[in-house]
Amino acid sequence: MLTSFVVNAQIRNWGTCVTPEGIPTFKCLEIVFGNILFMSSALVILILFIMFVVGAFRYLTSFGNPENVKKAQGTLRYALIGFILFISAYLILNVICFLFLGGIGSNCRLFKLEIPGP
Repeated sequence: MLTSFVVNAQIRNWGTCVTPEGIPTFKCLEIVFGNILFMSSALVILILFIMFVVGAFRYLTSFGNPENVKKAQGTLRYALIGFILFISAYLILNVICFLFLGGIGSNCRLFKLEIPGP
């Protein structure tokens, strides 16, 4: 027996960017960009998690071999640098939003990715 599943490949709903005839407008670009940004953030977090696991596994299985320990420390170091860069980018955007756009967190127009209408 074959079952069908509904798959939603987007994070935000299309809303009013599609005309009643089903034709997308330029306002749909903000939703597409928001979905790409959300999915790329999830991908970065997944890759960082995998790097931490691989680095820890290499470190645990190095058995004191200096070359393997150095490789494991390099993997963990680059994973930590990537994590710091990822968090720093988010914090920098929040600081820019707070100082120049007057919003905090979800009230910031920078994170809503909305094109102002007429």
